[in-house]
Amino acid sequence: AFPEIAALAAIKQTKKPRHKDIFEHTMKVVDAVAEAGGSLHTRIAALLHDVGKPATRRYDSKLGWTFHGHEVVGERIVKQLGLRWRLSSASTGKVAKLVRLHMRPINLSDEGVTDSAVRRLSVQAGEDIDELIILCRADVTSSDPRRVKRYLANFEKVVEHLKDVEEKDELRAFQSPVRGDVIMAETGLEPGPLVGKLKKMIEEAILEGTIPNEYDAALAYLRKIKDSVLADDTHSAENKNA
Repeated sequence: AFPEIAALAAIKQTKKPRHKDIFEHTMKVVDAVAEAGGSLHTRIAALLHDVGKPATRRYDSKLGWTFHGHEVVGERIVKQLGLRWRLSSASTGKVAKLVRLHMRPINLSDEGVTDSAVRRLSVQAGEDIDELIILCRADVTSSDPRRVKRYLANFEKVVEHLKDVEEKDELRAFQSPVRGDVIMAETGLEPGPLVGKLKKMIEEAILEGTIPNEYDAALAYLRKIKDSVLADDTHSAENKNA
């Protein structure tokens, strides 16, 4: 009934250093999420968060066992399971998103926690950011208590930075303060991809911290960039027709 879970338990380790037992780790994460009061979607995500590991497992003579991209493969598997289990598209989407993002907070702690990085994480997770935090915290397991303590300390720094940026920017359910109708009125454009491109550029500027997440600042930025964007589009169209 659950071959994807059985595959975690079936992994054989023939080379050292050995990685943690993925099935045993998964069960610990499920228990920890339940104890933390995670939602049903988060509990399912805990069960499935590492289902991409069997397909991505590789041995590197320098690094040992690696599972690069297992979260992306896991997201695809979750979407397939959603159809098989007859989950609603909304439920499947939530679980798939949690699986896809479950490595991001820990990776951020390694890469360096910048405002723009946590803004992107907040936007990607949206209303599920709190559930993602529960899942990621539960995912920190090891037989070495010192290692757990170190990972959790780094993770909590990301969480604190995330809260600070969210409070400052109010980024939950983020989208450009300047909507498509305003962009069309300012540029004379008809509905189409160029309107979406301008809207996306405004959102990127906010995420990068170039402008604040405020209507007036976003409108001023639109007026600043619109002529060059429209000119580039016209130039591209002329080249295609030449």
